[in-house]
Amino acid sequence: MPPPSAVRPRTTVFSPRLAALLDDHVGQDVFRLEPDTIGVAGYEVADRVLAARRATETERPTFKPLHGHSISRGEASGVTRTIGNDVRAALAGPAPRDVDLSGSWPSKGHLFLRDLILGQDPYRLRLLMSRNLELTPKLTWTVIALGAALPGWPRPGERLTGLAGRAAEATGYQGRRYAMGMYRRAAAPVCFTISTLVANALWLGSPFDDSTPNRHIIHESLRLLPPSWNILRNASPEYPAVDDRIGEHDDVLLLPLLSHRDPGLWDDPDSFRPERWKDLDPDTAPGYLPFGHASERCWGRHMVLPLAELLLDLVRGAGLVVDPAQRVGKVPLLGLLGVEDVRLTHHRA
Repeated sequence: MPPPSAVRPRTTVFSPRLAALLDDHVGQDVFRLEPDTIGVAGYEVADRVLAARRATETERPTFKPLHGHSISRGEASGVTRTIGNDVRAALAGPAPRDVDLSGSWPSKGHLFLRDLILGQDPYRLRLLMSRNLELTPKLTWTVIALGAALPGWPRPGERLTGLAGRAAEATGYQGRRYAMGMYRRAAAPVCFTISTLVANALWLGSPFDDSTPNRHIIHESLRLLPPSWNILRNASPEYPAVDDRIGEHDDVLLLPLLSHRDPGLWDDPDSFRPERWKDLDPDTAPGYLPFGHASERCWGRHMVLPLAELLLDLVRGAGLVVDPAQRVGKVPLLGLLGVEDVRLTHHRA
C-alpha cells in the first residue's frame, strides 16, 4: 500500500451553507446567524450554554416525542441499554469473514452493520434501516404503517434481537406502529452514524500508516467531520444570563463543526493528523464535542468506537483504499455530516 504522503490530495466540497459557516465564522465565539438564532462556536460559551439546563424532549435528537407520545428518560434509557446489549452480542460473535466492503460508502458500511447487528430480525423491522427512508418522513411512516398492519407480527420468545423482542411485546395496531417507530429510532442511528463516520475517516486519510491506531483515526475524523455538526437549544431564559449577546427569544445553535477547527484550540486545524490524539484526551479536549457536552453525552457513544474500529479493521485488513480516480467528495447539508459517496476499491501495487 502506498504511504499517505504518496497519495494525491483530495478536495472536500461543502454545501454552500456549511462552506459559508466555515469561511465566515471559524475562530469566532458568538455571532448572529438569523434574526432569531445565535450561533455559538466558542468553547467557553458553549460549555456554559450546555451546562445551563438539560435538553428538553424536543431537543433530544433520538428520543423526541413519537406519534405524539412523550418518551421518558427512563424509557429512552431502557431502549438504549437494549440496543447496546445487541451491539455487544454482535461484537462477541465470530469475526466476519469473506465480506466485501468495496463499493460506495457510507451505504456499504451501513448494510454491513444492519446485517451484523439485526440480521436475525424479521424483514419488516430490518427494512426500517433502509437509507431510502431518509428521502422523506412520509415514506418512513408509510412503511411503518404497512408493517404494523400486516399479519405475522413477531412473537416474544422467537429468535430475535433484544430490540426486536421489545417490539414483539406490542399489541394492537397503534402499539405495533409505535414499536416500529422506536425500533427505527434506536437502531438506525447506530447504522447511519457509524457508517458515515468511517466513510469520513476513509475519505480524509486513507490509506493510513500501518502504525496509526484506529482509535486515533476515529477521533480525528470526528474532529474534522463531526456527524453531529450542530446542537440546537431553543430559546430559554437561562441563556441571556450566560452571555448578553443572546436575547431572551433567541434560539442557540452550537457548532462543533467550527469549534473543532478553531485555530486557537488546534494546531494545523484543517489537516487530518490522527497522531495528535496520542497526547489528547477526547473527553476533556476544549471545544471537542462529537458526542455532546459532559453534562449529557450522546446515548450511543459507547457503541460508536468499537463498531467503527471493527469496520476500519476489516477495511484496512482487506487492503481497501479510496478509489484513486475520486478526487472530489461532496458534503451535503443533512442532519449527519458526511461525504455522500466514498468509493472504495482494492489497492493494486
